[in-house]
Amino acid sequence: MTDSAPSPDKMRFSDALAELETIVSALENGQLDLEDSLARYERGVALLRACQARLTEAEQKVTMLMGEIESDDSSDDS
Repeated sequence: MTDSAPSPDKMRFSDALAELETIVSALENGQLDLEDSLARYERGVALLRACQARLTEAEQKVTMLMGEIESDDSSDDS
C-alpha cells in the first residue's frame, strides 16, 4: 500500500473490486502486522464504499431506463 494508490472514486468498478478482493485475502491470511492490517482495512472500507456507490448509481440508471421503456410501451398502446 502506498500513498500513490488511486482514489477509489476515480477507479473503474472492476479494478476497485479486484483490489478489495486482494485486501480481503491479505487480511484473512493473518500475516500482516497491525499497522499494515489497519491501513489495508481502511483502504478496503474506502473501496467498498466506492463500489457500493457505483452499484447504486447503476441500479438507479437501470430503473430509470426501465421506466422509459415502460413509458414508451404504454404510449405506443394509446
